[in-house]
Amino acid sequence: MTDSPRIHLRPTMLSDLDYVVSVEQDAVNRPFITPWDRVQHEGALRFPDSRHFIIETCEQGQAAQRAGYVIFQGCRNPHGSVELKRIVLMPKGQGLGRACVRLLKKLAFTQLHAHRLWLDVKALNQRALKLYQTEGFVEEGRLRESVRVNIEGADGYDSLIVMSMLDREYQARVALGEEQG
Repeated sequence: MTDSPRIHLRPTMLSDLDYVVSVEQDAVNRPFITPWDRVQHEGALRFPDSRHFIIETCEQGQAAQRAGYVIFQGCRNPHGSVELKRIVLMPKGQGLGRACVRLLKKLAFTQLHAHRLWLDVKALNQRALKLYQTEGFVEEGRLRESVRVNIEGADGYDSLIVMSMLDREYQARVALGEEQG
């Protein structure tokens, strides 16, 4: 289990997958991700190169509550390039995203010994994009109009922005007190 003062991560179990799929299918989240079906999530649970976690809030004196999930891929990558494949949170606007991203960076660089932590984010997801930028991720490039988006009847394409952080950038943030190493 991986912890921060507000949240902790625990490995996703098969019994969590109905919850995972329901969070993905929520209308608030659908525009920002490419949902998987249950079988794809089961595969991520079983694939040794992936880590699938449930995000739980841990308010003092209360039982842990599920607040989303996260998927890492490339955990055994020989080049040390780990992908933050997916992070989905419910509820929004409570600072859980920032707490979770900080915890995930720590996990990637200290436990998985990543050289590079990378992700892609849809350009229309301005909230996540701003979060990643303020958390030290650097834009590497854009995959122009690479994903189909259907939001409230509007059918079109969105670009994916590829971002990353290197281990030395993370360590510099730790040295500056911007991260808890």
